[in-house]
Amino acid sequence: MRLFNFEEQLIPLDEWIQTFVDWLVLNYREFFQIIKVPVEVSLDGLEWLFFTLPPWLIIAVIAFAAWRYAGKQVTVFTVLTFLLIGYLGLWEHTMTTLAMVITSVLFCAVAGIPLGIMSGRSDRFEMILRPFLDAMQTTPAFVYLIPVVMLFSIGTVSGILATIVFALPPIIRLTSLGIRQVHPELIEAAIAFGATPGQVLRKVQFPLALPSVMAGLNQTIMMALSMVVIAALIGAGGLGNPVVQGLNTLEIGLATIGGLSIVLLAMVLDRITQGLAKK
Repeated sequence: MRLFNFEEQLIPLDEWIQTFVDWLVLNYREFFQIIKVPVEVSLDGLEWLFFTLPPWLIIAVIAFAAWRYAGKQVTVFTVLTFLLIGYLGLWEHTMTTLAMVITSVLFCAVAGIPLGIMSGRSDRFEMILRPFLDAMQTTPAFVYLIPVVMLFSIGTVSGILATIVFALPPIIRLTSLGIRQVHPELIEAAIAFGATPGQVLRKVQFPLALPSVMAGLNQTIMMALSMVVIAALIGAGGLGNPVVQGLNTLEIGLATIGGLSIVLLAMVLDRITQGLAKK
């Protein structure tokens, strides 16, 4: 039966997607270039700041944050990590990566926390949003690169936009979870004392959900760092460049120090954000 003939393609979904993306590029290229502007401005500002400030001052600021939120051991580890990265000759790559991660996480938080709050307060909205989050989390990261390059061209900004899509789901899901875990009796008590829905959200639900929100932020940072190497394939700078270059030229040493720097940077940011969540 032709219905069960799987030797030929009966549903040309790939052609439909290609046609749709071509149509977007042809008709809305300027719109997508406008979307790049706030991301590009934020990235350029952070890169300018990190490259203008002396390295010792940047290390001191991050070490102070580690001491304030994560303790003395993490502070020592932070200082040693950035000294090692500097002596490996990867300071500029690290500052670019740090700027990319902060920019990505900033836009993920701006978009993800409101969506998470809406999802936590509305079952219908959560049901609509869930398939999109499932698709964003399970789609291989490399798949994001093709439409991003076609719509936004190559470069660091395109890498950040792909990172935002990849790293957005955790902060939405965990914000929604935190809102839903607030005990109903607390909400009822606030309403009984005359609180409006907005006041219930600001003064009861969100403060109690904040640890879950911070856990989502932590996971978003980790996923953003995991995209560094992949984003380097479309021209994004940072620590992904040594890894990709080492892969292309079979220089295992170059790839190793790039990967080691990514791991150490991820550990520093993870410990600081975990400490911030506990505080």
